[in-house]
Amino acid sequence: MIEPHGSLSQVRQCQLLNLARSTYYYQPQLISNADLVLLRMMDEQYLKTLKSGSRSYATWFQRQDIMLGRKKASSLMKTLGIVSIAPKPRTSISSKQHKVYLYLT
Repeated sequence: MIEPHGSLSQVRQCQLLNLARSTYYYQPQLISNADLVLLRMMDEQYLKTLKSGSRSYATWFQRQDIMLGRKKASSLMKTLGIVSIAPKPRTSISSKQHKVYLYLT
């Protein structure tokens, strides 16, 4: 889409396409072999325990003598597309049977 040596500058071409220049210049990084091993282990564990979240995976990795934090576990989960099936908080959803007080809205 963007021609490097066109009549318009690359900046102007990005503006016309509503594309951030950082997106145009972005070069995807390859996944390291160490992360591929971790992804494989996490995928196998996910098939055993579907309810696990990032904290559970971080603890599980630490029990396997692999120092891995919650944020790294969360990042790996996003890479695999894993979402925990455990119930999520529903604190903001009100019941239709309850009366709504105007001073609270």
